[in-house]
Amino acid sequence: MKATYRSYAKINLSLDVLGRLENGYHRVKMVMQTVSLSDTVTVETLPDKEIRVSSNLPFLPTGPDNLAYKAAEMFFERTGIEGGAAIHMVKRIPVGAGLAGGSSNCAVVLRALNRLYNAELSTRKLCLMGEKLGADVPYCILGGTRLAEGIGEQLSPLPRLPFCHILLVKPAFSISTKTVYEKIDSHTDYRRPDTEQVIHGLKNHNIHSIARGMGNVLEEVSLEDYPILVQLKEELTDCGAAAAQMSGSGPTVFGIFTERKKAELARRRLWGRFKTVYLCNPV
Repeated sequence: MKATYRSYAKINLSLDVLGRLENGYHRVKMVMQTVSLSDTVTVETLPDKEIRVSSNLPFLPTGPDNLAYKAAEMFFERTGIEGGAAIHMVKRIPVGAGLAGGSSNCAVVLRALNRLYNAELSTRKLCLMGEKLGADVPYCILGGTRLAEGIGEQLSPLPRLPFCHILLVKPAFSISTKTVYEKIDSHTDYRRPDTEQVIHGLKNHNIHSIARGMGNVLEEVSLEDYPILVQLKEELTDCGAAAAQMSGSGPTVFGIFTERKKAELARRRLWGRFKTVYLCNPV
């Protein structure tokens, strides 16, 4: 049996770091949003215990270091099901971009195997399993607009982001999430997002109200190390974005536009100068 899913990217409308835990994880408070940029993941059952991962990207690891592989491995271990899986990923979400592409693929594999093998695991059980694989995986299982707390696993639904146009721009480099979080521990004075303002704006279906509260404390590290990201934020704002900020630990920067014409203008202006430029919408 075989199933094919879309595996969606995410952005952070707000991202606040509240402290470091003894286990090395950080306490966060953030508003996360699924966007329409997606990979395609096909999962097929195998009669033996083999796990196979393939991708359209030749540089992507396909063995035990791949999150999709780890998801399948954990599924079979936790359920005790005797079987295997062939997983093929057509990647469109940039790798190492702050858009949770790997976590999203991981989430899709768990959902697909649960369905294909009739395991009947609840969403909660899938999320608990996903939490062991990565802090963003439970969110990727649920998707939509959500407040994430704890290490990202405590998820509360929020009113959906009003329809808008979201331009994602990724420069031709990646940033280590681990390094950014390590560096943020030494920063004591940084601009925090007003997450409650973002939530207020969502409840009132007001993009400009949401924009006033947006922020990402990890920008304090990434923008300092990569000044091109500061320029990119300024260009998106100059093109008419209601807000522009970095997603996750970067380096992807996104702009939220209420008018498609302005979003298209920004896309044309940035196309060719940056490695990846996608125009998408909230999901």
